[in-house]
Amino acid sequence: MMKAFLLALLFSTICFSQNTLTGQENTPSPKATLADASFIQGHWKGEAFGGTTEEIWTTAMGNSMLFSFRLVVDGKVNFYEIGHILEKEDSLILQLKHFGADLKGWEEKDETQDFKLIKKEKNKLYFDGLTYEKISATEMNAHVVTVHKDGSKSEITFNFKKQ
Repeated sequence: MMKAFLLALLFSTICFSQNTLTGQENTPSPKATLADASFIQGHWKGEAFGGTTEEIWTTAMGNSMLFSFRLVVDGKVNFYEIGHILEKEDSLILQLKHFGADLKGWEEKDETQDFKLIKKEKNKLYFDGLTYEKISATEMNAHVVTVHKDGSKSEITFNFKKQ
C-alpha cells in the first residue's frame, strides 16, 4: 500500500510539478519587488487550447503591473483574464479574474484568484501554481497548474513570443 502511494506521489509530481511549485499556507513569501517581474512586461502571443493566446503586461506603476489575457479560437474570443502583480508585504502577489466572451465574470463579484510568490530566481517567478519564466528577450513561458473536473491536476505551458 505504501509503495503504491509513493509511486502515485512520484507520478503526480513528475506529471504536473515540473515547472510549478505549491506553497504551504503559512510559508512566508520571499522578498521581492516589481523590478523582479519586469521581464514580463510587453505584448506576448502564443498558441494553446486550439487557438491564439495573448497577454499584455504594462510597466510597473502605482505599486502594480496590470495584465490582460485572451484566448481566441476559430476567430472568436473564448475567454479573457484581467489582473495584476501587486507589491504586498515586501513581496509579490498575482491576482486575476476570468471573464467569458460576453464579459460575464466567472468568479464572484468580490473574489479573485490569488497566487502568492513562493520563490524567485533570475528571470523566473514561482507563484503558487503559476510560474513565469523568461527564455530570452523575445520568448517567455507561463506554466500553470490546472485542476480538472475529476480533481486531477496537470501542468500546462503557454509559450509566448514578444510582439
